[in-house]
Amino acid sequence: MRRREFITLVGGAAVAWPLAARAQQQAMPVIGLISAASPDADKFRIDALRRGLNDVGLTEGQSFVFEYLWVGGQYDRFPALLADLVRRRVNVIVSLGGTPGALAAKAATKTIPIVFQVGIDPVAAGLVDSLSRPGGNVTGVSQLLTETAPKQLQLLHEVVPSASSIAVLLNPTNAIYSDLLRDLQSAARTLGPQLHFVHASTQAELDTVFGTLADLRVQALLIGPDLYFLSTRGQLIALAARQSLPAIYPWREGAISGGLMSYGSSQTDTYRQVGIYAGRILKGDKPADLPVQQSTKIELILNLKTAKALGIDFPLALLARADEVIE
Repeated sequence: MRRREFITLVGGAAVAWPLAARAQQQAMPVIGLISAASPDADKFRIDALRRGLNDVGLTEGQSFVFEYLWVGGQYDRFPALLADLVRRRVNVIVSLGGTPGALAAKAATKTIPIVFQVGIDPVAAGLVDSLSRPGGNVTGVSQLLTETAPKQLQLLHEVVPSASSIAVLLNPTNAIYSDLLRDLQSAARTLGPQLHFVHASTQAELDTVFGTLADLRVQALLIGPDLYFLSTRGQLIALAARQSLPAIYPWREGAISGGLMSYGSSQTDTYRQVGIYAGRILKGDKPADLPVQQSTKIELILNLKTAKALGIDFPLALLARADEVIE
């Protein structure tokens, strides 16, 4: 990985590279990659991004290099990091920072091509003029996030029908917070359970939230779609297990890493498409001519091992509908 943090740590090592190798490195196109998460949490997303670039014939280290920048959930760091990328005139900016990262990237430059991943309507957010003709220097992929939240609640209710009290973890700084709140409240009125909305956008708040769940006596947990929760999914899964809480996650990585179940847009499909667009732009396509893609592939993943530990039996009809069952 080409990270400034690494170069800083080794000090003079960058100067010690052979001149020919350094010249070749500098001659290659640079993709500035900004992310709301962290290196460890982003591994699967960057792998999917690379596959997309490979699909259009580009290979990291031979056709281009990445400049990686992570904010670890601190969205207010985006403007300064993006200003640095603009000063260094990278060839393309790829935002894996959701709506905050995409908006910050658009505000930073009107000339460098930007490829985003968001979970809201990019037209309503002011990122593009239209889905079919984005205009300007920005295009990307939008995922279904608010649309799948009511279904997640329905699935959780189907698996734990006795749960009359369910906690919903949301990040109030997320641009889709109000929409999620509205849609989940509407779904709860139909399904019946009482919802307790709890909020976190920092580590301290996350610790506090799980400290209050026992007092609330909730019987299940729904994790809202947020990149901060994606980057802290290991901790979320461990905390839910400690309180024996059945939980549903909005990305398959939640179930694969030990959560009970997940339902949501395919992350690998989304970021592969982001990689394809970044590669096409490096090859000469203009963002204004690349329609915004809408990722419509939805996955239901069930974890039998976790279900057994919680004493839960998945309904046979649900097992039959699952895209993947982890044993």
